[in-house]
Amino acid sequence: MGASHLQAERIKRVCDFIEHNLDEETLSLERLSAVASCSKYHFHRMFKAQVGISAIQYLQMARLKRASLRLVFEPQKSITEIAFEAIFDSSEAFARAFRREFGLSPSQFRSQPEWQDWHSKFIFRPPSIGEIDVDVTIIDFEAKQVGVVEHKGHPDKVFDSAAKMIAWRKETGLSPIASSETYGIPYSDPSDTPPDEFRFDICGTVTSEVPENPYGVKNGAIPAGRCALAVHKGSHDALSETIYFLYQQWLPNSGEELRDYPCFFRYLNFSHQVDECDLVTNIYLPLK
Repeated sequence: MGASHLQAERIKRVCDFIEHNLDEETLSLERLSAVASCSKYHFHRMFKAQVGISAIQYLQMARLKRASLRLVFEPQKSITEIAFEAIFDSSEAFARAFRREFGLSPSQFRSQPEWQDWHSKFIFRPPSIGEIDVDVTIIDFEAKQVGVVEHKGHPDKVFDSAAKMIAWRKETGLSPIASSETYGIPYSDPSDTPPDEFRFDICGTVTSEVPENPYGVKNGAIPAGRCALAVHKGSHDALSETIYFLYQQWLPNSGEELRDYPCFFRYLNFSHQVDECDLVTNIYLPLK
């Protein structure tokens, strides 16, 4: 079985599993990634690259699809009953989600369903990455001893955590920006992760142990292993385009399998040093 077919089969297996388990409250990313036989660090991006929405969004849309059919074809059921069946805490939360997706309240849809528009909501398309020219090479990444600031919380506050790393580097000289390497490790996709669950490690290479410090910098390591390496040129805001190129186009045709470690970045320069268009970032996709 080719890598492309294998990846498509894994995603179909997850979609089928979701469809058959809509009544379960705890279909977590960990469980869905296990169904896909895929590392949880990569599953969310692999699913979105193939389907166009996240697995959690797919789950909610499947529940709303069933709920909308029950609204119309099971008039004896109350909206509150249908809301609880769709695993919503209240009819109000159900109504908000329903209106957000279909532009109608549940009661409006029940009395006058807009079927053509309704069908269009379930046509999912993989994210378009446009014309992109990325050279991908496979390398043996050497293990790195690093000092780490673990950012946990809203992605917009990553710069606050980065400031701690910069201050620590300047004060201690243990990881000079000019002569050390700087890495970022996102443990999930910020666009699909609840803000309070987002984690991003900011790392600087070191040659000795990191002593206790007021900045919260800890000892850490990036493990050795095979990686696909893609060089992203330009704004960090467009990193996702290169990342999804790797998951959507390169990986299915590569014959490679992903390792149980998140993709990560090395920042070769910074926006305070060069114009955004001249930023260069290495993206590493860990392989078995």
